[in-house]
Amino acid sequence: MRQPWTGLGTALVTPFLPTGAVDEPAVRRLARRQIDEGVHFVVPCGTTGESPTLTREEHLRVVELVLAEARGRVPVLAGAGGYNTEEVADLARELEGLGVQGILSVTPYYNKPTQDGLVRHYERIASRTALPIILYNVPGRTGCNIEPRTVARLAAVANIVGVKEASGNMTQMCEVARIVPEDFIVLSGDDALTLPLMAVGGRGIISVAANIVPAEMARMVEAAERDDFATARRKHRRLMRLMLVNFVESNPIPVKSAMAMLGLLEENYRLPMVPPADTSREKIAEALSELGLAARVAR
Repeated sequence: MRQPWTGLGTALVTPFLPTGAVDEPAVRRLARRQIDEGVHFVVPCGTTGESPTLTREEHLRVVELVLAEARGRVPVLAGAGGYNTEEVADLARELEGLGVQGILSVTPYYNKPTQDGLVRHYERIASRTALPIILYNVPGRTGCNIEPRTVARLAAVANIVGVKEASGNMTQMCEVARIVPEDFIVLSGDDALTLPLMAVGGRGIISVAANIVPAEMARMVEAAERDDFATARRKHRRLMRLMLVNFVESNPIPVKSAMAMLGLLEENYRLPMVPPADTSREKIAEALSELGLAARVAR
């Protein structure tokens, strides 16, 4: 049986209607597609899901819809992070009550806590829920970095079980994999760095690209898990352009544009996110075409 939170998890986007409301049927449809195509877990209401712009009620409702589609077939790792420790802890408790199997918690953003502050922040959240917690380190977006030794300190907390490492610093990622306990799960937060991290002990990826190509991303990760890096590299080379174009503008603008081109959702954004520039849209369409997806481009 697969260890929870290993392999491929998809950082699900949140689809919106033209009115700006959450598109609930699309939430269910997108979650069902991910599960049917073989992802190993799903991650609603992370930062790719634009959680900072969701109300508490919307956040909980999206998670409810994803749980209803999952029906225990794959675990659900729900987002609960932010700069207000007590609010995050309260949200984690509410999500536990809904029946999620784990929490993904991005570091506080803007207020730039010290490393000791990060430890106390996560210890407080962990004390308020029995759920396993995956730390999320993405300093390029938050202005806050969890240093490797801090990750190792937090690994001593019983229900902090892993980290999503999206620092983009391969040396740091290697150091995290080196110093944490063997059973602590280190995941990539960057699609393009999945294979390098797995080569030094990483256990998978929480992926943006999987919103578009879930089956192909799952097969790439599974090949790396089997130490079949020749196969994994071939798949990685095929998907690399898509992985990179998803960040031609701020995530999740490009991935949502690509999904709209494929007819997977309506291309509606919630401010401060806006549609991509025409030059970016052309690059996105070219990346889809390279994968043979151009025939399904809807707009």
